[in-house]
Amino acid sequence: MFLNSVILIFQETLEAAILMSVLLVFARINGIRPTWIIFAIAAGLVGALIFAFNMADISDWFDYVGQEVMNALIQLIIILCLTVFIALQSLRSRVTVSRHQNLIYITCMVAVVSLAMTREGSEIFIYIGMVLQQPEYIRPTLTGTGIGAGIGISCGTLLYYGLLGLPPRWAPVCGATLLALVSGNFASQAILNLTQADWLPYTKILWDSSVWLPEGSLQGHLLFAFFGYEATPSILQGIAYIAGMLFIGLSAYVGYRAAVHGKKLQPRGELVK
Repeated sequence: MFLNSVILIFQETLEAAILMSVLLVFARINGIRPTWIIFAIAAGLVGALIFAFNMADISDWFDYVGQEVMNALIQLIIILCLTVFIALQSLRSRVTVSRHQNLIYITCMVAVVSLAMTREGSEIFIYIGMVLQQPEYIRPTLTGTGIGAGIGISCGTLLYYGLLGLPPRWAPVCGATLLALVSGNFASQAILNLTQADWLPYTKILWDSSVWLPEGSLQGHLLFAFFGYEATPSILQGIAYIAGMLFIGLSAYVGYRAAVHGKKLQPRGELVK
């Protein structure tokens, strides 16, 4: 139970830590105070608790596939928020944005972090709640939970300072690349959830790497957290993964074109950095 807790909590924590680290880097680059992260974490914890305590009822929704559908919905909303965020980031890296655009930019960051924490946190709360019903496993599970969470947070911290340590030109590029991978990961997971709910058809397996790199291995968990690795993804998941990444690239291009064509039209009186 100890090792299982370390691996499970580490994976769940790392996914959220990657998002928070990258968004905090973008916020710092743009001179935005980090107070937004406090509201995002608080909202995420409240959402996770609500989601966890009502999981039995949620699972009964949509003909007993509510959990899969809600997880997919959260993932798709995160992708949408990341798409808008990257477009505004590409825009603000070249021109000064309006207060309204700046508010949308910050709102997207808060939404992404809070939704990610709601999804990952609810799974952690459910796992701990199940273990608490078995007294003999409480101590090793809580110890493993603390260690797994600590490792995940430490990795997020290293990523944050690693990105800030890059040359100013490369930090946003690497950050956007990581967000593209996260978007592809979430798109693939959303397709998997909707397929399991029978909302989408099953498609053939794209490849099978379970023999030489199982999903349950430490390397598999790490690759899943960073790149959404799956040993047996379907063709539809592969398409969704590529589409999720392309959305981020396309939104960055849209932001760039908007900056090129709309720079002279921005009202000077409402501009913020």
